Order: sequence, then C-alpha cells, then structure tokens
Amino acid sequence: MSRTAPSRPADPGHPTPDPMRWKALVFIALAQLMVVLDATIVNIALPSAQQDLGISDGNRQWVITAYALAFGGLLLFGGRIADLWGRKNTFLTGLVGFAAASAIGGAAQNEAMLLASRALQGVFGALLAPAALSLLAVMFTDGKERAKAFGIYGAIAGGGGAVGLILGGVLTEYLDWRWTFYVNIPFAVAAAVGAYLVIHEPAGARNRSPLDVPGVVLSTLGLVALVYGFTRAESSDWSDPLTVTMFVSAAVLLLAFVLVEAKVKAPLLPLRVLTDRNRGGVYLALGLAVISMFGLFLFLTYYLQIVKGYSPVSTGFAFMPMIVGMITGSTQIGARLMTRVPARLLMGPGFLVAAVGMLLLTQLDIDSSYAALLLPAMLLLGLGMGTAFMPAMSLATHGVEARDAGVASAMVNTSQQVGGAIGTALLNTIAASATTAYLKDHAASATTRSAQELVGLKAMVEGYTSAIWFAVGILVASAVISLTMINAGRPEEGGPGAPAGAGEDAEEELKVPVIAH
Repeated sequence: MSRTAPSRPADPGHPTPDPMRWKALVFIALAQLMVVLDATIVNIALPSAQQDLGISDGNRQWVITAYALAFGGLLLFGGRIADLWGRKNTFLTGLVGFAAASAIGGAAQNEAMLLASRALQGVFGALLAPAALSLLAVMFTDGKERAKAFGIYGAIAGGGGAVGLILGGVLTEYLDWRWTFYVNIPFAVAAAVGAYLVIHEPAGARNRSPLDVPGVVLSTLGLVALVYGFTRAESSDWSDPLTVTMFVSAAVLLLAFVLVEAKVKAPLLPLRVLTDRNRGGVYLALGLAVISMFGLFLFLTYYLQIVKGYSPVSTGFAFMPMIVGMITGSTQIGARLMTRVPARLLMGPGFLVAAVGMLLLTQLDIDSSYAALLLPAMLLLGLGMGTAFMPAMSLATHGVEARDAGVASAMVNTSQQVGGAIGTALLNTIAASATTAYLKDHAASATTRSAQELVGLKAMVEGYTSAIWFAVGILVASAVISLTMINAGRPEEGGPGAPAGAGEDAEEELKVPVIAH
C-alpha cells in the first residue's frame, strides 16, 4: 500500500512544496536522459552514417564536434535565458527544438544536412540542460527530498552515456543508423507533454535583468574556441598553428569575459556563482572527473569491439555493470547519506573508489577476462562516480539565489562538456603516442601477418592502458579537490550549502519517494 508523506504546516520559512514536484521529476529526468544519450548514441552509429552519406574520414569528426561546439558554447547563454524567460518555457522550447533537429538528422540526405541537424541539437540542448537542472533546484527545497531528486538525476546524468552505447548498438545493428536520431522524438514528445501539464515554476524565481550581450558574445566565442581547440588537437596535433590559435583565442576571450562580468550591472554569469568555495570546488572536481570518464568510454568501446571482437549490441550491454553501479551509488548511497554527512565525505571517497576501478583497467591485455577484470572495474567506477556525482549535482545549485539558478546549472553542464572535450583529446593523444612507441619497438620482430596483427592489437591496448594511468591520476586529483576545497558541513550544522529542513527524522523520510495523486 502506498504511503504519503505527512504534510508540513504552512510556514513562511518553509513554503508549501509543489504537490506535482515528483511527477515533474519524471519528465525532467526523461529529458535529461535524452540529452545524455545523444552524447554517445551517435558514436555507435557514425560508421554506418559515414558510409551511407559518403562522409570523408576528415569530416566525420564534425558529426560529433558540431554538437559539442554548439552545446558547450551556448550553455551559459541557455542558462541565462532560463533565468530570464522562465525555466518551464525554456525547457519546453528546448524539447520541441531538439525533437525537430533529431527529425532532420534522421532524414538527412547528405553530409551538410546531418551536420546542420547536429549543430541544432546542440543549440536546443544548451537551452534544455540548464533549464532541467535549475527546475529541480527551485522545485525541491526540502533537504531530504532534494537528496532523492538529485540522486535520480545524478544516476541518469552519470549512467545515460552508457545506456546510449547500448541503445545505439541495438538500433544500428537491428534497424538503421537513422533511428539513433528518430529515437529522440518520442522521448521529447512525452517529456514536453508531461512537463506542460505538471511543472509549475515557483513565482518570483525569474531574473528580469537586461541581457548581458557582451558577456554572451565573449563566453560563447571563448567556449567554442576552447572546445574546438581540444577537438582539433585530437585529430591534428597540439602544435598545429590553428590549434594553438584556438587555445590563445579561448584564453583571451574568457579572460575578457571575466573582466566584463566583474563590471557590468547585470552579468551573464555573476561571479558570486563561481567564487563560492563549494560551487567552485564542485565545478572543478566534476570537470576533471568527466575528463577521465569520456576517454574511458571511447577506449573500452574500441577495446571490446576491435580487440575482443564484440558486436555493437554486446559492447553496449558490456557497460551494464557501470550503469548498475552508478544507479546504486547515486540513489542508495549518495541520496541516503547526503543529509547526514558533508558532501566532501561522499565526493572524495566516491572519486577514490572510481580511481580504484580505473586502476584495475591499467592491467588490460588482449586476453583479459571480462568477468575477472572488466566487470569489477566497471562496478567500482560506476559505484564511485554515482556516489560522487549525486551530492555534486545538488551542491552546485544549492544556496544559489533563485534568479541565478539557471546560470549555476549551466556551469555544471559547461564543466562536464568542456571536461568531455578535454578528456577525449588529451587521453586519445596520450594513447596514440604510446601505441606509436610500442609499434616502433616491436614491429621489426613481427615477420608474419598474424604476428603483425597481434603486435597491432598489443600496441592498441598499450596505448589504452598508458592513457588510463593518467585517468587514475585525474580522479585522485578530483578526490583531493573535493576533500580540500568543499567545506559544506552536515545540513544540521547549517554549514555553507546545507539544505534546509534536515533536522527531521531521516529514516522516515527516506522511505517515501512520494508521488502526489
């Protein structure tokens, strides 16, 4: 028999919570899943799309890059639009636009049409993602309810990429690559209809200050230059003149952006959002952690398919332990402990557990057993990242004035997006260098074709393990930053970032996810 939570008496200090908030969470989570899925689902379909549309090897990276540039470059602008225009309006616009862009991608008849659809997906994703997270931030104000809501959201944000690999493999293998685009449409329609009916944004939460146009231009150009610089470094070279130009331009533009934000009356990104010690630590720790995870997804996908001979579907399902670990860490550990222990004592150990899982993967070889090595490594990675991500997502938007919730949410997504671009480029470069060095040392000893193929596979795995060692170090750095920079105490201590209402009976509250009827 279902139970409902006891209603809280009306109190000016504790406004009556929205009775539809748990239903709203379902549709917000569905939209977030769609956005996160799209970051990996197209990777699996890319070889088929490339062949079908005649995309050259030199241009195929733009299918990924067009999305990353638009999404990463416009996130801060999207967060500000959510604060200005209203989070529900921005959320619905993002959903409808994302569905339309996905339909164009699925129907693409040539390279230009596909690339345009990916850029449009990025544009509308940049509206959707910060609006979704900031809706949670303003709808869930009770400490324990907030913990549950962000636990679910964190599990989806962390595990959605792995789900994308599974879904991408199934759709590509059994239907057609176009369905990796079309699959977004039912997600978007269901989320939009549900959100329209059940989301009621709290009154007085908008920021109606005039739009900071110089800030929009500088932040967008700076982030685009930064993401493109790392993307180009992966495909070209770190010393390539255009790559260097992109990095220098990004540094100049982002420095100018900070100087402008410090002086204008209504900044796009109020520096108070960044200078808070807890939020700054969260953005930095999350960005670093994502660097390690994005590179790992790519390495393990290639390892399983090329070295171990898995099919796309089998590869996707091989990531299931990571998904299970993330969901468990986020909802059963992070959400249950967030109102009892300081966030740093969940984030730090969480990143360290993930680092142990990553450390196991440094032992990969061409004949490594999935059950003996990859399975426990993925479980530890998922468990650690889920435990760490959940309080990080909540703390990143907690204590922010309602008028700044959109840009604070956008910063979470920006740190992840930039971290993903850096991780893919940096770890791939390290892997490629180690592979080349191994081939140089061992190619001469391979005299037969089978021996040459074996050396090639060993060189590939050598590259992966070399890069994974760096990923271990990055996760340890995330743990250190979490333990030293983040100083939010336990909620009942009333420390910075502490959610309100944590002093009541935690056990009783944790039994309830309430669905309002």
